[in-house]
Amino acid sequence: MTPRGRDGLGGRAAVAGIGATEFSKDSGRSELRLAVEAVRAALDDAGLTPADVDGMVTFTMDTSPEITVAQAAGIGELSFFSRIHYGGGAACATVQQAALAVAAGVADVVVCYRAFNERSGRRFGSGVRHREPSAEGAALGWVLPFGLLTPASWVAMAAQRYLHTYGLTPEAFGHVAVVDRKYAATNPAAYFHGRPITLAEHAASRWIVEPLRLLDCCQETDGGQALVVTSVERARDLPHPPAVIAAAAQGAGRAQEQMTGFYRDDLTGLPETAVVARQLWRTSGLAPADIDVGILYDHFTPFVLMQLEEFGFCAPGEAADFVAEERLPLNTHGGQLGEAYLHGMNGVAEAVRQIRGTAVNPVPGAERVLVTAGTGVPTSGLVLTADSQG
Repeated sequence: MTPRGRDGLGGRAAVAGIGATEFSKDSGRSELRLAVEAVRAALDDAGLTPADVDGMVTFTMDTSPEITVAQAAGIGELSFFSRIHYGGGAACATVQQAALAVAAGVADVVVCYRAFNERSGRRFGSGVRHREPSAEGAALGWVLPFGLLTPASWVAMAAQRYLHTYGLTPEAFGHVAVVDRKYAATNPAAYFHGRPITLAEHAASRWIVEPLRLLDCCQETDGGQALVVTSVERARDLPHPPAVIAAAAQGAGRAQEQMTGFYRDDLTGLPETAVVARQLWRTSGLAPADIDVGILYDHFTPFVLMQLEEFGFCAPGEAADFVAEERLPLNTHGGQLGEAYLHGMNGVAEAVRQIRGTAVNPVPGAERVLVTAGTGVPTSGLVLTADSQG
């Protein structure tokens, strides 16, 4: 039987199509065009047409509105449209929103998309820009005066504390960088295609913000990625095996801030990830030992280690050894460190490919894949499984 969680969502919807543009450092095209190209590619992959779509979900940060993408892609009336906040933390939540819409019967075919010129246009890693007064802006006021202006600087604070607490060196982060880029080296779509790295190369890369080096940081990418979500029953009649949404969750911790939770009791973990983990294990009925592949959001290497610990794959402080020993196939497309930075949406697509058996680095017999979204911010996660009736 297809897994069905106690929340009533599990097993009722599936990802039936995936599509992306090329990943580059200079697309030469508008973000709207990138979005439309990705949406059309996903629909072609699903064997559907624009006329079949009646729902769309994207990020609040996306510059291409649902109705504009729908018009440009030839999509007609929409009965459902939604946006998720908190940057990369939205990735898996877009699929959750789509699955909820399908399960509730308010939409039949929902497209999730994200497109940006993050390298040639607005570069998120360049730091905070001028903001009009707001509650969100006021929260940043607790850290900006102290020089914590960029995502790398925010993560570095927690990373330094993690190393101190567990008696580790920055080499702990290097294991994530090496594993991700090992997989990227065999992925023709990846920026690091043909370019695996060593721990020595990681240690020799320049500092960005101690203890983060250049090779601890994700790519800056131009591109688009789209996903098609529909009911499991409908997906079974489409060209590819369904990637069943066995569980989906969002999470924000107590005293949650945007990558700046320095006033929590402990800086060595990710409470928002723990919220997601508890929901996913409870509603899917699965446990860490059941997962065949992990696609963990890797904007910065330290937070991959913390995610593994929050999800219970290993004890606190032990994730570096867990990764070094490759106990779980991790970010088999190369992740955002090695393939491309698409706010996590390319990770969801890789999970689908693993379920289908079409990944460039396939894990034999992969039937259960954990996917996570941006960390340090309110976040989300998915468990995708093979269709037991397929």
